[in-house]
Amino acid sequence: MTKNGKVYLVGSGPGDPELLTLKARRLIDSADVVVYDQLPGKMILDSIPAGTEKIDAGKHAGDHTLRQDEINEVIIGKAREGKNVVRLKGGDPYMFGRGGEEAQELIEAGIEFEIVPGITSAIAVPAYAGIPVTHRDHASMVTFITGHEDPTKDESALDWETLAKFDGTIVVFMGVKMLENNVSELIKNGKDPQTPVALIERGTRPDQRVTIGVLENIASIAKEKNVKAPAITVIGTVVKLHDELGEQILSDW
Repeated sequence: MTKNGKVYLVGSGPGDPELLTLKARRLIDSADVVVYDQLPGKMILDSIPAGTEKIDAGKHAGDHTLRQDEINEVIIGKAREGKNVVRLKGGDPYMFGRGGEEAQELIEAGIEFEIVPGITSAIAVPAYAGIPVTHRDHASMVTFITGHEDPTKDESALDWETLAKFDGTIVVFMGVKMLENNVSELIKNGKDPQTPVALIERGTRPDQRVTIGVLENIASIAKEKNVKAPAITVIGTVVKLHDELGEQILSDW
């Protein structure tokens, strides 16, 4: 009888290969199988050793190579073959990465697993754009929300009225597709239409792009500039620091 292997739910960070943790790098290099999403980015995916079995789990916006239940089956199946499996995710597995759901499936299947946290794009991507999510003069609070909820939900779990009153930085994951709706909800519930907004595409990577606007015009600017996922949205006055701090960041690349 083949002894089960082990599954590692590994966060790859926001995309810059040098932001991989030492543990993530070691596990990727020693894995029998790597089941990966697209969010880790080409540089990290290209660094997976040539002899490793690689399985593309997809997770492009609106275009999944494998459904979540199929991903669960793959990682459990490979572990039952006695293989050590790295389930490689962008950012941190437990920050809007469905890592918690996959961990529950592994427990139910009786498969040993380990969580390997990664640097979340929620703080790293704004930082690379010269935007600290907290700052004494701007924001003493920050909240993270998903911009694209589970479409099977009967109603949104996001409390737009509370978010509109939130006197801090709002960081939105996966919010490009629903950008117009999300900014409209904030304005409708009383958020100042002149609140600064930054859209940061492909954050921490050489082709990172930052688009700046305010709540009332960011959706139209995003259309004009053809902003695409993956992107992080930052809402709040900390965005004003981009002009001052962002130039220094970019000059160091």
